[in-house]
Amino acid sequence: MVVRPASLSETPPAAATSERAGPVRLQVTADRLLQDWKAAHDRAHAYLAALGISRGEKARLADTAVARAVERPWEPDGDAIHETLRAVRELVREGADAREGTFLAWRIGRIDSGIDAVREDDGVVCATPPITRRSMIHEPVERSLVARLLGRRAARDPARDATLTRRPRRQRRKALPWVRAARRRRLLLLLLVLVPTVIASGFMVNVLPYQGRTVLEVAIVIFFGALFGWISIGFWTAMLGFWVLLRGRDRFAITSADPARIDGEGPLPADEAAAGEGPDTAIIMPICAEPVERVFAGLRAMWASLERAGASARFHVYVLSDTVEPGLAVAEEEAWADWCRDVQGFGRLFYRRRKARIARKSGNVADFCRRFGQRYRYMVTLDADSIMAGTSITRLAELMDRHPAVGMIQTVPTAVNRRSLLARITQFSSRVYGPMFAAGLHWWQLGDGQYWGHNTIVRVKPFMDHCGLPKLPGREPLGGEILSHDFVEAALMGRAGWGIWLGYDLGGSWEEVPSTLLEEMKRDRRWCQGNLQHLRLLFTEGLFGAHRMLFLNGALSYVSALLWFVFLVLSTVEAILNVLAEPDYFPHGPSLFPEWPIWRPDWAIALMGVIGMILFLPKVLAIAMLAVGRGRARGYGGVLRLIASVVLEVVTSSLLAPIRMVFHSRYVLLNLLGRTVGWKSSGRDDAETSWREAFRHHAADSLFASAWGGALYWLNPDFFWWTTPIIGALLLSIPVSVFTSNLHLGDLTRRWGLFRIPEEVEPPPELRDLQAFHEAGLAKMRALPPAERDGFVRAVVDPLVNALHRALLGRRRSLRAEIRGHRAALVTRSLAEGPHALSAREQRVLLNDPDAVDTLHERVWALGDASAVARWGRPAGKAANSAA
Repeated sequence: MVVRPASLSETPPAAATSERAGPVRLQVTADRLLQDWKAAHDRAHAYLAALGISRGEKARLADTAVARAVERPWEPDGDAIHETLRAVRELVREGADAREGTFLAWRIGRIDSGIDAVREDDGVVCATPPITRRSMIHEPVERSLVARLLGRRAARDPARDATLTRRPRRQRRKALPWVRAARRRRLLLLLLVLVPTVIASGFMVNVLPYQGRTVLEVAIVIFFGALFGWISIGFWTAMLGFWVLLRGRDRFAITSADPARIDGEGPLPADEAAAGEGPDTAIIMPICAEPVERVFAGLRAMWASLERAGASARFHVYVLSDTVEPGLAVAEEEAWADWCRDVQGFGRLFYRRRKARIARKSGNVADFCRRFGQRYRYMVTLDADSIMAGTSITRLAELMDRHPAVGMIQTVPTAVNRRSLLARITQFSSRVYGPMFAAGLHWWQLGDGQYWGHNTIVRVKPFMDHCGLPKLPGREPLGGEILSHDFVEAALMGRAGWGIWLGYDLGGSWEEVPSTLLEEMKRDRRWCQGNLQHLRLLFTEGLFGAHRMLFLNGALSYVSALLWFVFLVLSTVEAILNVLAEPDYFPHGPSLFPEWPIWRPDWAIALMGVIGMILFLPKVLAIAMLAVGRGRARGYGGVLRLIASVVLEVVTSSLLAPIRMVFHSRYVLLNLLGRTVGWKSSGRDDAETSWREAFRHHAADSLFASAWGGALYWLNPDFFWWTTPIIGALLLSIPVSVFTSNLHLGDLTRRWGLFRIPEEVEPPPELRDLQAFHEAGLAKMRALPPAERDGFVRAVVDPLVNALHRALLGRRRSLRAEIRGHRAALVTRSLAEGPHALSAREQRVLLNDPDAVDTLHERVWALGDASAVARWGRPAGKAANSAA
């Protein structure tokens, strides 16, 4: 028999027990006397601290829980710690209202009272609104031009023809003013590209020693013409954009055009659902294994901007997760709940994590549309690194209201927020040259624009009706799921008669770029595979010519590197043959006049001058526009620093171009050979390339350049000097990769005022908020005990995180005996060996099982072995005291 101290007789606020004065005698069996009641009391105190109970209540509840555990019957295999914690869970919910009848419901209520908007009586939390399901089936996509022309035309279905090409919107667009203007503009662009390309190719014929009379020289001229035409497209796009910006207006700019120019006269076909009650626009951010603090910092900044604009009532936000890493998935749930609690956003800010990750990002967006798309007229699509001003988001929605024939409006994101030298140069280029190129793209695309997959507003119903994506026949990389889905979705919506517009003059749209060259190349390999797939869709029935051109343009972004590489190889072979092979002065038989090989270096220099003008004149004009604008150069550090930054950018780009050429050529060849690549998330953090990593990725290219340059210098020194910019860049690829990723060099250029952009001089509120929220999220993570920085551990140990995760899982499920036994074995192993004894897959299995989540939480807190407790962090004495 033991005597309970007087303190144990104090009535806890949450327990309806009668007060007792003085010492109280308790009946205790002999076996319970051997239990460690001090450890049980300490564990109860730590658990109550983790629940957020105030200091005074903690002491009373812990004492009362020990008293209750001493007196009452125990569960099988119970001990002092287990029974005391069981008593704690009973005490805290005694006297609670009906909605908090279970311990789970009580803990959910502790998170925030606003969560009542999305929870049910048993504590289950619905992080998404009720499903309003609708199908999203892809339309017929005929990919084979030969089959269409020869084999299947006789068997075509008239109903399908009406579906694809005789839609009312498609027929109506023929009379739209912008369509007629687009035809004229594209014809002009075609002439501006073709005529100089033909002239330059003829010039190239005369530069070559035999004036194109050999097969090798014919091949060189063909590749030269293709490359010259490719760079000419960019040049004339920039020149036309310069003209648009110089005039300061375009009558077809989506932000200011008269609705009649965009939508035409007369009533539109009634093929869009009327807006219902409540918000009509969803802001969606598909994510997959992204840095949680950065993702939610961006979302918080955008929501704060919407609230400042007084427009948040029109929008709902959806975080659509495909994350499978257990720790990151738990961190996403916490960040969502914290965000909702801080802005009273339960019922307006939603979170969903898919269990079946079908079709990557496009499948994630399609899943949202099928489940919730009927609730909304528009959706604003974002990437994990996107951020937009609330005024810009609101303006997009207003423009869609104003132009009912528009299906998408794409903004032009500006690159920001990176520190490395390469990233700062990329940001500078995006900010200085980007507006001119964007205006040029708008000038010739008009309503047949492209969709970049993010920072865009989309009309939901036509997207669901027409933008379902089929699987391409055959195996990856050129078959299977369509990877670069955005261009295809724009083309399919355009095929149905909807306009796709580029808001080139709409600001308040930002993104982040890779901080290292190697990270950029990893991203480009994925994009290369996706863009090459577009070649298989080039002859899809019903597409408009502008979208076919965009497919081709996307593929050429990478194929052009291979064309350049082959051109260099052919030119090298020509130079070596001129040295090693005996000239044939009479290639057509005996003649009085030999055909002398003639090398015209002056013509070659002139041709190089023309190419240099094409490459660098847009940069000069960009400087001029900023320099003469009223105070515009101040945001770039002033005119002198602006010029110095452009010069350094040109030098750096000249070094990087051959390195990128080799990587892109390799990627194209690997794809053509059937080598596929995983589609993983890009690195979002500032990082640096180590010398070892750079050597591993660039050493082979440097060795190749050494052999190439050595052979040329030995055999044809004159030609060698023409290739030194390319060979030299490849020789320097290792240090270039390392130094351009260097954060210190990036910070140094910022202090010197180089590569400065206006967002660094006067950051807009959204970017300031982003930084503040991001730093707060990182500080919160650093404040956690080391063991709990793993989300899986937090979901097991932290009572409130455990409750949130458990509530999001829903109700218990019925499982077969063998499955239940396997999961029980995983629980036992994790308790004995610690959380890191489980693989990520095993952790995921446990976190997806409501019963396993409950069991793990209860048994970890009840562990008695000190070494086992220490592996989980919080229940251990030191961590518990810290939490208290």
